[in-house]
Amino acid sequence: MGNAFACMPRKEQRAAAVVSRSKRMGSARSARGGPKLTPAEEELLHRQALAMAIHQHLDAGGSMSRRIDAGASMSRRMAPGSTSSRRRGDLPDSVMNAKTVQVVLENLETKKIVLVHGEGFGAWCWYKTISHLEEAGLEPVALDLMGSGIDHTDTNSIATLADYSKPLIDYLEKLPEDEKVILVGHSCGGASVSYALEHYPKKISKAVFLTATMVKDGQRPFDVFSEELRSADVFLQESQFLIYGNGKDKPPTGLMFDKQQIRGLYFNQTPSKDMALAAVSMRPIPLAPIMEKLSLTPENYGTVRRYFIQTLDDHMLSPDAQEKLVRENTPDGIFKIKGSDHCPFFSKPQSLNKILLEIAQIQAPATLLPGKAGAEEAPEKP
Repeated sequence: MGNAFACMPRKEQRAAAVVSRSKRMGSARSARGGPKLTPAEEELLHRQALAMAIHQHLDAGGSMSRRIDAGASMSRRMAPGSTSSRRRGDLPDSVMNAKTVQVVLENLETKKIVLVHGEGFGAWCWYKTISHLEEAGLEPVALDLMGSGIDHTDTNSIATLADYSKPLIDYLEKLPEDEKVILVGHSCGGASVSYALEHYPKKISKAVFLTATMVKDGQRPFDVFSEELRSADVFLQESQFLIYGNGKDKPPTGLMFDKQQIRGLYFNQTPSKDMALAAVSMRPIPLAPIMEKLSLTPENYGTVRRYFIQTLDDHMLSPDAQEKLVRENTPDGIFKIKGSDHCPFFSKPQSLNKILLEIAQIQAPATLLPGKAGAEEAPEKP
């Protein structure tokens, strides 16, 4: 169940041909020593993703998710920017800066990074992140959770977090026993990551919560957003964004913000072309999974290293709410992205990539060195 970018049938790979050409250009440029995509190539990547979104939106009844040739080779290596962090228990504050370090692939615990989208999104939202990580020599896979992206399950029928997370759990279940992955969960995708940590901790090297619902045992994902969306009880009684798929006389089954709300909450720093991509790709949010209390134990969930990435211009999950999350459920490391809205894979893709590369290189046991918290970021290109 669900769509893995790395598992797309050959006949559906034609849409990625032009992207592969741009990758070959990148490889040639790498030989000359230039590590970054040109503005023209960035623009081309955006246009391709939007074109694929519109095409699939028309062909598949309004949902979209597509592979950007995750299996293609790329010789170019992206040098990650260094970030500063501290040891567990000190609530480290790490902020991106312009310094770079070399990725040493041989020293990585795993090259596999599984990207788990947030509410309403799909595997499609990671297209920039996939491109950057592949260029660094890693092996990213983006999944569609149930009822998301091109998974055609009716969101009104999704009754549990286990249902919603099934594509991720299926992926981990099929993973060979001697392999591990890094999980990256965005927004409410953090609940699916937490669920996976509880059920398959031995197959997960690290978990990254990207402005995500890093909940405690017995907490609901929705509770994380209560500051912005009011308490669950009030929200369920008064919200105009609820969907009653089983009739008005039954409990609500889904949630869908209007376009103006989505723009203000999620995309206040996102380029307009990525907002256009989201407009034709986002799906209703199944309500039951985010209203379910998680059961998390120290013996399973607690054995995997966790990292939290804060976004400092986030209107959906405010910086204060993010600070509360990391105070109450302390991770092994905290990273911050200046100027990012709730969707850094759109608004700050390079900064996000640098942090993910640094986290991938952290060895067990995690030893995070203090650095220059508050340093300035390198200029960001959309």
